[in-house]
Amino acid sequence: MSYLDTAIHCVEETKEIFLSGYSQKKNITHKGMFDLVTTVDKEIEDKVVQIIQSDYPNHDILAEESHVTERRSKHRWIIDPLDGTTNFVHSVPHFSISIALEEEGEIILGVVYQPISGELFLAEKGKGAYLNNSKIHVSDVTSLSNSILATGFPYDKYQYADLYSSELKLFLEKVQGIRRFGVASLDLCFLSCGRFDGFWERKLKPWDVAASILIIKEAGGMITNFSGSPYSFQDNTIMASNSLIHKEMLSTINTN
Repeated sequence: MSYLDTAIHCVEETKEIFLSGYSQKKNITHKGMFDLVTTVDKEIEDKVVQIIQSDYPNHDILAEESHVTERRSKHRWIIDPLDGTTNFVHSVPHFSISIALEEEGEIILGVVYQPISGELFLAEKGKGAYLNNSKIHVSDVTSLSNSILATGFPYDKYQYADLYSSELKLFLEKVQGIRRFGVASLDLCFLSCGRFDGFWERKLKPWDVAASILIIKEAGGMITNFSGSPYSFQDNTIMASNSLIHKEMLSTINTN
C-alpha cells in the first residue's frame, strides 16, 4: 500500500463519522476561551491514527488533539482531524480533515478533504496538485486590485484585535474582496485551485497547514512568512499566494 493509499483510506473511513456527527447534537469541550473540541474530533483522530499505525507502525505521528509519537523515524504524519471545529459545532457546512506526511522534515504528501462537498484536494511531491482527479493550478491574477484574499484570526483575537484589524484594513483598501471562512486548510486549497489569489494569517499550527503547503506548491503557488523567507512550522506568520501578487502582499502587510 502506498502512502497516498493510506491517506485516502483514512479519509474514506472517516466520512461517516463526519456526516453522522454533523447531524447530531454536539458534545463540546473547551481547550481555550474560543478553542473548541468535540467528540467527533477525537473519534476521527483515533481512527486515522489507528490506520496509520497499522500500515506504518514505525512512523511518527503529530496530531492536533492528543496523539504524538516520537520514534525518531524519518517519516512523520501530521494530522488535523477536524479543521473548522467552530463551523462544525454551529452546523456551518465548511470544515475538513487534513493529513500530511513528512520525510526527513520535508512534506511529500498532502490530502485535504471536505466531507460535505466531497472535494478531495491532494498532492504528492513532484506530481502536481489535484482536486477530485483533475489537475489544478493557482490563478493568473497579477495585482492586488484584481484579487480576492482569504484570512483568519487566531484564538487570541480578543487580546490583539487592534493588530488583526489593522492588517485587515491594509488589504481591504487594495483588493476586490476578503473572505474569512475559518478553515485555514481549505482556504489554502481554494488558493491552489484559483478560487482565492492570496492568504495571510498569524499563529497557525503545523497541522493547520502541513498538507495544504504541498498542495499550493505543487499548484504553482508561493508560501513565505511575513518577512518573505520560506515558511517553516516555527514561523508565527504565513503568507501564501499565486506567486504573482506575493511581492505586493508582503509590501502591504509590512507597512503596518
